[in-house]
Amino acid sequence: MKKIFLFSAIIGLSFSCAKKVGEENKAPKKEESKPARVVGGDSDAHGCKASAGYTWSALKNECVRLFEVGTKLAHAEDGKTYSTVAYVIFDGNKAELFLDTQKEPILLERKSEGDSWTKDDYQLIPWKGYVLKKNGKIIYTRE
Repeated sequence: MKKIFLFSAIIGLSFSCAKKVGEENKAPKKEESKPARVVGGDSDAHGCKASAGYTWSALKNECVRLFEVGTKLAHAEDGKTYSTVAYVIFDGNKAELFLDTQKEPILLERKSEGDSWTKDDYQLIPWKGYVLKKNGKIIYTRE
């Protein structure tokens, strides 16, 4: 009886070991590799990191933080509540306008000091701070 039990145990262990060895020899399943996302790796075409608040300024020819270097314009009051703002960077007779409704900034120019900066249907007027008009309608102000 002891011999039968010992023989059964040896056969049972050999089959269980053979199964494990067989599983180890199988090729591992290939998992789809996702590209590693690097924190701070969100640089745009100019090398500006949006996650750090930087935007490319063509006027300054560098990455800037609008809230540090730009002039903030508030949405014009018309009885409604808005949470949007616009920023303007000035450099001599040029102004770069950043609107949340535009993908690219708008470069405005003025002919001489005291005049308004214009481009197409946009007009930035230095009056009681600044007034930004589009098609003659006030859209942003700054006092």
